[in-house]
Amino acid sequence: MPFYEHVYLARQDLAPAQVESITEAFTKVITDNGGTVAGTEYWGLRNLAYRIAKNRKAHYVLLNIEAPAGAVQEMERQVALNEDVIRYQTIRVDALEAGPSAMMKKSDRSERGPRGERGDRGDRGDRGDRGPRPERAERAPREEGNW
Repeated sequence: MPFYEHVYLARQDLAPAQVESITEAFTKVITDNGGTVAGTEYWGLRNLAYRIAKNRKAHYVLLNIEAPAGAVQEMERQVALNEDVIRYQTIRVDALEAGPSAMMKKSDRSERGPRGERGDRGDRGDRGDRGPRPERAERAPREEGNW
């Protein structure tokens, strides 16, 4: 059977429990039509790049699916009918990822700190003296109003 990755965005005013129930409904559609959902990932409430149907944020969910094409088409039909889903996309892939998706790895990186595992920049060496600062009169004058 072919593999698919399906991502959908749910409205921002839903509770995470409601998003989970929507995910379960889509999973049931797949299993009823002879497929399996290998895994689900809830990526959380994230900012959108632009407004979609008056929403500035959305709940992101990923489904890894192994199912026949008919099951995926039926699930997409159900997703399109659902008022709580504002966008969705299904992509056929050659194989499903074994570990966490790139989005989940990205959140792991933010937990390690702003520089990831690299840590601080270390000793930068001696830069030497910058020399004396020029007196006020030697510096270029500022124009009024151009700050």
